[in-house]
Amino acid sequence: MFAGYTAVYALNDLVDLKADREKIKAGGYQGGDGYLDALMVRHPLAQGFLSLKEGLLWTGAWSLVALTGAYLLNPVCALIFLLGCALEAVYCRMLAVSHLRTLVSGVVKTLGGVAAVFAVDPRPSPFFLLVLFLWLFFWEVGGQNIPADWHDLEEDRRWQAKTVPVRYGSEAASRLILWSLVLSVVLSAILLTLAPARLSPPLAALGLAAGVFLLLLPALRLYGTQERARAAALFNRASYYPLAILTVVLVSLLT
Repeated sequence: MFAGYTAVYALNDLVDLKADREKIKAGGYQGGDGYLDALMVRHPLAQGFLSLKEGLLWTGAWSLVALTGAYLLNPVCALIFLLGCALEAVYCRMLAVSHLRTLVSGVVKTLGGVAAVFAVDPRPSPFFLLVLFLWLFFWEVGGQNIPADWHDLEEDRRWQAKTVPVRYGSEAASRLILWSLVLSVVLSAILLTLAPARLSPPLAALGLAAGVFLLLLPALRLYGTQERARAAALFNRASYYPLAILTVVLVSLLT
């Protein structure tokens, strides 16, 4: 899974290399606001920290590890990984085409979780898969993709990029974020009930509390202020949400 996500993120930098270089030359991709995605080096290939050959080797090596591991777990997982790579390339190419690229991003992030299910259950419940898919999809859209685009709003406007904040403005984007995360938290309640881990009511309530703290509260603050710093804060908090749910499930298994 680590290799798969690393490969997909590296693929993003390869496909967007030309656009990223142009943005960096124009002073784009500035950090600030404690933005987690800019904590280290954003787009190292475009900034010249890696050559194109090194970038290709890096991406290819992680892809080979991911594809091999996925196939050994379940050939379906390998197909899902290849689909994720293809959709990530489509997502990058849609930057100047349509703000609906956000939906593609939601699918890409969700495929990792779907592959994980097939790794342990060759014939999973379709309803469980649907709930898992929608839960992660709305988390990605409301907690990651739109806030990340909001952080880059001024740069995207200059470059005439097609994103949700550019297309609809801050107020509408904040509403979309809030409702997406409300749906994600509601779906998490269903998911925690369906999970084979059989969480106890206190632990299920803890999982819901994690959603409120990491998703809904920062989304409400963003909705109230519509500030760039609040968008970065939401992105940061939401990034820890899957880890929080994993922790709850692990505690349930250990107890």
